[in-house]
Amino acid sequence: MASVCACGDYFIVNDEGELCLIPGQQGLRQVLVYTDPGTFQFTKASYPWLARINVKVQGAGGGSAGANAAANQCIVRPGGAGGGYSESLIPVGSLGASESIVVGAGGAAGASNAPGGAGGSSSFGGLVIALGGDGGTAAQGSGTVPDAVSGVAGPFAGTGQQVSGGGAGGGGIRLSGVNGLSGAGGDSRMGHGGFPRASDGVGTAPRGYGGGAGGALSYGGAQAGADGGKGCVIIELYG
Repeated sequence: MASVCACGDYFIVNDEGELCLIPGQQGLRQVLVYTDPGTFQFTKASYPWLARINVKVQGAGGGSAGANAAANQCIVRPGGAGGGYSESLIPVGSLGASESIVVGAGGAAGASNAPGGAGGSSSFGGLVIALGGDGGTAAQGSGTVPDAVSGVAGPFAGTGQQVSGGGAGGGGIRLSGVNGLSGAGGDSRMGHGGFPRASDGVGTAPRGYGGGAGGALSYGGAQAGADGGKGCVIIELYG
């Protein structure tokens, strides 16, 4: 009769004589990715082989303000801030039976001369939290004289083993009624902010996840801002 030998580093024979994998020795088995803004649930009983998880959480970016200058005048807007990032490796014993997953929505674009909205924070329970970035301001009034507007500070670091705040939104400058530069959106760990613009136009969209929107620029007439980048939660499941 043929016999089979199994490596004791990865397998064990239980009391019923069954050959079983040793928990914690299987490596990465599955990856869950959440990119739709909203609230979801992670239930560890759905993965009976689970030994630990690595959670990566990206907060959402801020939107940029709208700009509506008078005819032959100029308004520039700063960019929205990028969202923060947090990451943790968590053993299964430290998880609750169910943990809430929150994916933050990108900050809303401002219309006319309204400011941009703040990006939502993203999280995995209370264990891993990444803060959203603030929206771009609408402080500059219509005019032709040189004027600069400050950028938007990035959010502070959140909660987790590896944490970082988001990138600041760039400031803007008006040189005259027909010459200016809006602010770039702040970068995030998982995305890039919208580009700054010198031409008349709407705010610029970020790329990836969590970037801030670039600022709008008006040489007369309404230009809307842009939405910030949505957040993201990635859960790597290890057996």
